[in-house]
Amino acid sequence: MKLPLVQFRNATIIQNNQTILRDVNIEVEQGEFVFLIGKTGTGKSSLIKTLYADLPLQEGSAQVSDFNLGKIKQKEIPFLRRKLGVVFQDFKLLSDRSIFENLSFVLKATGWKDKTEIKNRVEEVLSSLGVAEIAPKYAFQISGGEQQRVAIARALLNSPELIIADEPTGNLDPQTSLEIMEVFRGLHQKGMTIIMATHDYNMIVKFPGKILRCDDGKIYEVVQKNEA
Repeated sequence: MKLPLVQFRNATIIQNNQTILRDVNIEVEQGEFVFLIGKTGTGKSSLIKTLYADLPLQEGSAQVSDFNLGKIKQKEIPFLRRKLGVVFQDFKLLSDRSIFENLSFVLKATGWKDKTEIKNRVEEVLSSLGVAEIAPKYAFQISGGEQQRVAIARALLNSPELIIADEPTGNLDPQTSLEIMEVFRGLHQKGMTIIMATHDYNMIVKFPGKILRCDDGKIYEVVQKNEA
């Protein structure tokens, strides 16, 4: 029997000595699209930081892929993060490097050495997202939507098992947000597991998935009613 890709059991998420979420019991199966919703300050970002081991899990148990988050050692964290692709609201592109250099930097930092293989992989992921032509440009020379596509490309470089997206449409206009959501839908249709934190409830209606709500220190699944 295949284990869930993400599994939390009776976990308490603590940040700065404050309990943010308690009694966290969630599962994310391989191939699921999961929305993480809730007001600002209810724990979405803390949960996301726990997933990629930026925030240590102090109570309860949690597993992401083959990694036990409660027992993970510092030297193991880079190996966990190679199995994850993280997309942020503010893109986090390096302004002093071209788009190609931004992506090749990530591959070099995760152990890629062959220049031809690096070049081919960067071109492959940019092409798959329809932005191959912007490789020589810098972040300030491209639109917000293009920057977010590059951020998604960066997340895909090492063929992750899970994409974690933290408010990926938060800095984009409605039309561009829709286009970016279509990118995520395409990835999901190809089998990618996605966890997306969002404030944009219109997106949840247009792009249905499993919904987890953070509220009052707890996290629980919301069952969507099907419209007749």
